[in-house]
Amino acid sequence: MKNKNENIEEMGFLDHLEELRWRIIKVLIAIVIFSVGAFAFSDFFVKMLMLPSQNIEKMSVQVLRVQEMLMLKFKIAFIMGIILSIPMIAYQFWAFVAPGLYPEEKKFGPLLVIFVTIFFLIGAAFAYFIIVPFALEFLVSIGAEEIKRQFSLSYYSKFIIQLVLATGVVFQMPILSFLLTKMGLISKKFLRKYWRFAVTLSFVLAAFITPPDPVSMLMMGIPLLLLYELSIFIAGIAESGEKDETENNEE
Repeated sequence: MKNKNENIEEMGFLDHLEELRWRIIKVLIAIVIFSVGAFAFSDFFVKMLMLPSQNIEKMSVQVLRVQEMLMLKFKIAFIMGIILSIPMIAYQFWAFVAPGLYPEEKKFGPLLVIFVTIFFLIGAAFAYFIIVPFALEFLVSIGAEEIKRQFSLSYYSKFIIQLVLATGVVFQMPILSFLLTKMGLISKKFLRKYWRFAVTLSFVLAAFITPPDPVSMLMMGIPLLLLYELSIFIAGIAESGEKDETENNEE
């Protein structure tokens, strides 16, 4: 069997940089194409962005600058371009590292693309449908009754978009656990050993991702702990697969 790094050694450092450059260019082209397409549906995406605020009493969002709505459409189109390009981003990443993997490991490429996309969408949906409404309801309820809750469109959209994107990225934890286990950098035993640290880190991370209120932090922290447990389970599966491959190679 070929050495895992044999294919990498056949290419020089500049060849790797050239390949990386072309893969980045392909990703950027995909983002541009999807962003242009998303701009045609920007009105729909703006309505979706405003939907959480419409279900909350005493809350209004207003435009404070003449060009604010146009800039929001450009921003949403770009963000949607990135989201729609996630399968391409995952595939280009895998294609770049695949030459340094065993043939048995390369078969996980299509699954990686699929699960990266699925976990991101699950995380984004969790933030949009659960965290965002609770966070807005809690934050708007704070303060005196006579004070109007009027928010700038740019700050409101930034709040929603950052929360959705950050949660989607955090939900990649099980995928990252699988890859790091396959690379031999972590193990199921390692993750289980530092479970207490993971609890603390999960709530610290939740505090950074969510608004500074205990309700949102708990709503993000608990799923993070569940994701960590899932990561331990997936690490065990990756280790089992590694052992099976080793036994087959020895035979």
